[in-house]
Amino acid sequence: MSILVDGNTKVICQGITGSAGAFHTKGCLEYGTNMVGGVTPNKGGQKDANGLPIFDTCDAAVRATAANATMIFVPPPFAADAVLEAADAGITLIVCITEGIPVIDMMRVKQDLALRNAKRKDNPIRLVGPNCPGVITPGTPGPKGQGCKIGIMPGYIHMPAPEAPAKKAIGIISRSGTLTYEAVWQCSQRGIGQTTCVGIGGDPVRGMNFIDCVELFNADPQTDGILLIGEIGGTDEEEAADYIRDNVKKPVAAFIAGRTAPPGRRMGHAGAIISGGEGTAESKIDALRKAGCQVADSPADLGAAMAKGLGV
Repeated sequence: MSILVDGNTKVICQGITGSAGAFHTKGCLEYGTNMVGGVTPNKGGQKDANGLPIFDTCDAAVRATAANATMIFVPPPFAADAVLEAADAGITLIVCITEGIPVIDMMRVKQDLALRNAKRKDNPIRLVGPNCPGVITPGTPGPKGQGCKIGIMPGYIHMPAPEAPAKKAIGIISRSGTLTYEAVWQCSQRGIGQTTCVGIGGDPVRGMNFIDCVELFNADPQTDGILLIGEIGGTDEEEAADYIRDNVKKPVAAFIAGRTAPPGRRMGHAGAIISGGEGTAESKIDALRKAGCQVADSPADLGAAMAKGLGV
């Protein structure tokens, strides 16, 4: 099994005719994602270089294709409205790759989606990102691989969840795109498959958080363990540690980036800043260890920490 996406997920791309949208739509198609169209205002009725239909609006795209997921490559000033347009159209998984979206715009989006989801608890609208690599449920690369890649990650490094009961498969959740790829590569090299990998993004205001993803992986019978990759800034990792301690029986490994960052200085992501004594690497590592997680001291040990937690 998997979380969020699988080979049956129907995906559109908002911003499909832009350079990034066009490039990554092609990559997703080649991986085996069920891409069914795209959206660019004033270009409705045309087709992209892959032969996918282009629509003027998300609503038109959903009505024509029954899409239930979207990836957004819309420029930062318009990306928040693109998220809300997708929600209005009935799309339930929105993956926003765009970086540089103003925080105040994302605060508006966060509040809007919370109000919508309060009325539809059984089928919530889930936002992944922004400023993230996306979501992938690995499959065998190719049109019939039954995998689903929504985003910019290199598909070839991922290993599908093994079918044999004796093998192991994990879910990966990360605030860092690059460290996601490193974790995937190390685990794949050790024969540890992945059910789904979710890059939640590093912005201070974003959609799904660690707890949202951990809860889904904890309920997935094919996910044997969870690898969590956090970084300095905010308190998401500490809160996730509390949730893991109280609710998760599966092995969890973790890594926290930014241990050497000076307080008050942003390092990499907009959310990676230590302020007011909160969000330090030490506080996160301590909380995760107290929750029973295997915490790697270096990015080079991500796969080893997960293997130790799984006992393989």
